[in-house]
Amino acid sequence: MIRCDALIVGGGPAGLAAAIALRQKGLDVLVADALRPPIDKACGEGLMPDARRDLAALGIQVTHGASFDGIAFLSGHHRVGAHFERGSGIGIRRLQLHSLLVARCQELGVRLAWGSRIRVASKQPLSLGGEPCIYQYAIGADGQSSRVRQAIGLGQGKIWSRRFGTRCHYRVKPWSRMVEVYWGDLGQAYITPVGAEEVCVATVARDPATRMEAVLAGLPALRARLEGANELSRVRGALTTTRKLRRVTAGNVALVGDASGSADAVTGEGIGLSFRQALLLGQAIAIEKLDVYEAGHPVIQRMPHLMSRVMLRMDAWPWMRERAMSVLSGQPQLFAHLLAVHLGERSVGDFLLRDAPAMGLRLLA
Repeated sequence: MIRCDALIVGGGPAGLAAAIALRQKGLDVLVADALRPPIDKACGEGLMPDARRDLAALGIQVTHGASFDGIAFLSGHHRVGAHFERGSGIGIRRLQLHSLLVARCQELGVRLAWGSRIRVASKQPLSLGGEPCIYQYAIGADGQSSRVRQAIGLGQGKIWSRRFGTRCHYRVKPWSRMVEVYWGDLGQAYITPVGAEEVCVATVARDPATRMEAVLAGLPALRARLEGANELSRVRGALTTTRKLRRVTAGNVALVGDASGSADAVTGEGIGLSFRQALLLGQAIAIEKLDVYEAGHPVIQRMPHLMSRVMLRMDAWPWMRERAMSVLSGQPQLFAHLLAVHLGERSVGDFLLRDAPAMGLRLLA
């Protein structure tokens, strides 16, 4: 008989972050995953300043990789960028980040069951490797197609968008201290520095048949930057969605990470959301009140979901994107304020009161 306070299904960044947060509250935690570390996945590999602060709260200081100071959007002849108001972000390979999370779990004494099959069935307790488990809480951190979510009857939720992303690494000296997001007719490409001589190139497209080379072909300025650069990794692909669930808890079961809903990859908030959710879950379980997590979860997702919808409109309506880029490139402080709102450094109400009227008038003009 396997016993623990919390059984976490899924050993990706979300599951490991939840394990760390719970272990820091004194719980006996067991993480189970059918794969073995380090576990890779296609993603943009950039941690925003708020994500770095959340990682620090989990006891992890990221020193490897490459720092970046802000975000820049490039579309057609327009370019607009802004620096972060507080702190810097960092680009780090997904495999390195996963290794840091695993090491922190080992340091704290989290039990890790790699290469283990978890039996998930509706209205049945979880079992591990054929053995029954006794636990106080079960945490589903098993991704977008979560079996735990299905087993507790929370379904697929409302899916606002479904796009396809790819990722590859190139040996080239980063040419900017910002994460650059290039907008084209087929999708977006965002460039994150992850080393002194390495960048991560991620693309996102509406059509699942669209491959990275097709997106890059429509972005001549970026293509010129990458010309002659050696590929350091094979191209990986992944589905990216904007998904919202009606609930993220049921009884003694809670969901974290993509299992609990997600924002489109272009927002750059996927992993950061997982860290914030993990910290909140740790606080809620420490006082044995999962309803605290239930109430706080949509607050964490609110801004990334809003930004997802705005950016997806920019992707679907090129005329709107070009008009918005024209306004923002002429008034870069508006973009800086939007970035601060996105990172929670300024309130939406403040932006609506101070900046939205002027921006609306310029868009109409």
